[in-house]
Amino acid sequence: MTEQAGASPRRRRADARRNVDALVTAARTVFDTSGVDAPAKEIADLAGVGVGTLYRHFPLRSDLVIAVVESGIDACAAAARELGAVHEPGEALAEWLRQYTLFLGTKRGLAPALHSGDPAYEALPGYFLEKLTPALTALLGDAAASGAVRDDIGAHDLLYAIANLCMPVPGAGPEYSRRMVDLLIDGLRVPHRGPAR
Repeated sequence: MTEQAGASPRRRRADARRNVDALVTAARTVFDTSGVDAPAKEIADLAGVGVGTLYRHFPLRSDLVIAVVESGIDACAAAARELGAVHEPGEALAEWLRQYTLFLGTKRGLAPALHSGDPAYEALPGYFLEKLTPALTALLGDAAASGAVRDDIGAHDLLYAIANLCMPVPGAGPEYSRRMVDLLIDGLRVPHRGPAR
């Protein structure tokens, strides 16, 4: 009997979790460089597991694409809490919006799959809003209450405004989107008013 076969259920679950995490991380990298149709072996090799392990956890390519997108959304939502705990409200909001911009940039390699019309991806927009709207709402509320940003924009509008700014522009790379988002962040800030004359 192999060590894996004789391992405790808790150990098997931990090993399986590590394999899933490694596969999702590897898939994110491979999709970004080689596209969503990259060979399964390329992903499995980068994750340090066999192709059989990949297919055991992700029988369909769409299962892996969904896992990559959802893990990015989850990380973005978690970053809102982390940034809010260590930065002033206005800076926490600005840093989160920059991280959100980077997340949207990493999805470019997934675009052919996500826009393919495959019904497997129909739940992703709902998952996106369910996780990110409350995260951004909290950051916006704190920043507005502190007087760092204007209070007349909602999380939903801001999520989509930045998504639109991150659409690919012919002849321009991701740095263009980052520059446009920085301009939007500047527009959110409440200008400092000096003493009245």
